Amino acid sequence: MSLNIAFLGLGVMGYPMAGHLAKAGHRVTVYNRTAATAQQWVADYGGASAPTPVKAAEGQDLVFACVGNDDDLRQVCTGLDGAFHAMEPGAVFVDHTTASARIARELHEQARNSGFGFIDAPVSGGQAGAQNGQLTVMCGGDEADFEKAKPVITHFAKAVTLMGESGCGQLTKMMNQICIGGLVQALAEALKFGMHAGLDVNKALDVISKGAAQSWQMENRGRTMVKDEFNFGFAVDWMRKDFSLVLEEARRNGAQLPVTALVDQFYAEVQAMGGGRWDTSSLIKRL
Repeated sequence: MSLNIAFLGLGVMGYPMAGHLAKAGHRVTVYNRTAATAQQWVADYGGASAPTPVKAAEGQDLVFACVGNDDDLRQVCTGLDGAFHAMEPGAVFVDHTTASARIARELHEQARNSGFGFIDAPVSGGQAGAQNGQLTVMCGGDEADFEKAKPVITHFAKAVTLMGESGCGQLTKMMNQICIGGLVQALAEALKFGMHAGLDVNKALDVISKGAAQSWQMENRGRTMVKDEFNFGFAVDWMRKDFSLVLEEARRNGAQLPVTALVDQFYAEVQAMGGGRWDTSSLIKRL
């Protein structure tokens, strides 16, 4: 069934995600802070663009967002021209931003009080996953709202799961980022060890990737790390933003995250080397 949909935020993730919705036959209106990007999206996919989030959200069944951080999200939702001012009863706002669980709960409460739904739905899979429609989406919120949004989300996702109440999607994404940071650091150390030992590290990767050490990071980033290539999507600057959310939540809930805290400082060293826009596998550079 064709729906009226708005998509707010057309960065490296949002641009192709919104494109999948248009290609699926939905009537999509986009908003982006840089208007030229929205105009280019319309040229690529059709649909329409709007000058503000509130204009984009008028008359929509679903409103999606994928922006930078808590402050950006609050601005497009409840700012002077925020989408919440135009959301109609029964509509659902789906937020794909990696943000705090705190703001997810805050916006969920405001939406519910106004008669519409809010789902926090951060994604994993990177730029390639967005382009190929193969993202993993972890959601928090009310089940009825999730069921409305799920069939649409599946146009750009291979897995969409309701993790629990509002904020649970963001908390699950934090687990995801904790795992990535630790895995990449271990992979970097293993590769550097192999180089110092005089091994053919690519051959070694072929062998150990068939055993218990196998991981997505090893399969997809091991050889590019050896080749000193770090232009594969998710940037160090973004990971440090995510780790700040993780460590803030850990201070609140009492979880001890010594490895994550250490890897966060390693990423700070990569930033100091000028690698803020390198992808997260660049941890090997500081070794």
